[in-house]
Amino acid sequence: MNNSIADILSHQPQYVATSVQLLLLITVLSLAPSILILMTSFTRIVIVLSFVRTSLSTQQTPPNQVLIGLALFLTMFIMAPVFSQVNHDALKPYLKGQISEKEAMARAEDPFKEFMAKQTRKKDLNLFLEFGHLREPKTVKDIPMTALVPAYTISELKTAFEMGFMIFIPFLVIDMVVASVLMAMGMMMLPPVIISLPFKILLFIMVDGWYLVVQSLLIGYS
Repeated sequence: MNNSIADILSHQPQYVATSVQLLLLITVLSLAPSILILMTSFTRIVIVLSFVRTSLSTQQTPPNQVLIGLALFLTMFIMAPVFSQVNHDALKPYLKGQISEKEAMARAEDPFKEFMAKQTRKKDLNLFLEFGHLREPKTVKDIPMTALVPAYTISELKTAFEMGFMIFIPFLVIDMVVASVLMAMGMMMLPPVIISLPFKILLFIMVDGWYLVVQSLLIGYS
């Protein structure tokens, strides 16, 4: 039985090629969500929204499903021009048989490269170019994805933590004031979080916090 299978494969090598292609396709599809998350605005958005919830000390309110859902829809809104360009320049011509698979992949990379390069610090990009022993690119299209994606990711993480720090400051002031008042009144056994939580929520509502946070995220990608 094994010999017959080996004979078939030896006489028809396209079966082997097809099996390898299917294996590679399954591998790419399994990694696609992670790759897309690291190549879009999702990382920054979900981290900033998490900082908002943590600074308010509201535990699981809003729940993770709401934050991730909002982050996904904001990502789709921000990335809409990029997705539209990929669909027009790469996907439609490929489905019509006008270009090859390799050319379609190359065309699809260009809009993402343009988007990521605008948000990537030169210092971060040079780090991966240097350790990868890669030549300095002359244009954005010449930047290899193996260097651009991690550089873009750590740049996004830095920006997200900077925004998170700015969000924390006013709520930290409220916590310190409440803690000082409780200590002055001799109520050291009462957790300051219980008293400061309503004030922090009130402040966040008065300044229309969700609007300001989302506006800042959108401006960052404009």
